[in-house]
Amino acid sequence: MPTDTPKLPSPAERPEADIVLYDGQCNFCRASVTKLVWWDCQDKLAYLSLHEPEVAERWPDVSLDRLHEEMCIVERPASPHPGRQHWGAEAIRYLSLRLRRLWWLAPVMYFPGIMLLAKPAYRFIARNRYLIAGKAEECESGTCSIRR
Repeated sequence: MPTDTPKLPSPAERPEADIVLYDGQCNFCRASVTKLVWWDCQDKLAYLSLHEPEVAERWPDVSLDRLHEEMCIVERPASPHPGRQHWGAEAIRYLSLRLRRLWWLAPVMYFPGIMLLAKPAYRFIARNRYLIAGKAEECESGTCSIRR
């Protein structure tokens, strides 16, 4: 899997966008957000790797350990709930309503009881993401050790 990720729009470039916090040193995560750019045809998302110092500066209450386990979507400033955080499977559920190209996923994600399956499935994939897709080249030094 290629380790070069195309330039993703940053929060500075899209100040009114929801912010996707993801593991920028994980091949699986990088490939996922690259695909998410296509799903986001209305430019509603900005992206920030959990390894960027800006994450700790802007959200000191966000656990770095949790960010290693789940992606997080932080709602845009103009939303009814600015700063609200959506984690893991809940983030995917949120995006199914937010992104036009994901409209077909919303009925599935809001089906009663679906989160009883979605959350453990998300956690399983996230826990095994380095085994599934490998680590980025810059992680060979051990800086991206798998957290359990």
